[in-house]
Amino acid sequence: MHALVIGGSGSGKSAFAESLLLSLPAPRYYIATMENDGPAAERRIARHRALRQGKGFLTRECPRGLDALALESPGAILVEGVTTWCANECFSACGGGFAGALYRLRRGARALLAQAPCIFVCDDLFSDGVRYENETAQYLQILAAFQNELAAQCTDVYEIVCGLPLRWKGGGG
Repeated sequence: MHALVIGGSGSGKSAFAESLLLSLPAPRYYIATMENDGPAAERRIARHRALRQGKGFLTRECPRGLDALALESPGAILVEGVTTWCANECFSACGGGFAGALYRLRRGARALLAQAPCIFVCDDLFSDGVRYENETAQYLQILAAFQNELAAQCTDVYEIVCGLPLRWKGGGG
């Protein structure tokens, strides 16, 4: 099983994705993509670590370069989150910028999908109807293309709305 979980901020998508991960064989790898770039990020990372505590996840903090991430042993992977990973590839001083960002994302996804069942978590950033400046629009275009490719590659696709999972792709109820 490979799954894509999409939802708005506060929709419950992370909790749902974690429940999917817990249903898969151990070890369970939690790939945290948030880059620590200051006090606000530190607080958010600490909060997320506390929420994961005691769940038995093996956390790997990897904001970019997921193609080089090698698991110690077979298991299952949760990537939290695709939206941040894409932003890191596009905007981070350590990332490669817009040129080649989609290629780097694809390469990372291929490497992960080849290693274990994967669950990808992505924010829904496409429902606000706002026209953005060129740089943000370019980021959203890359994110949309990558999200669509992940949906095509995954066996299951869910949208989380008000904590309720809507299955858009996949079988089994």
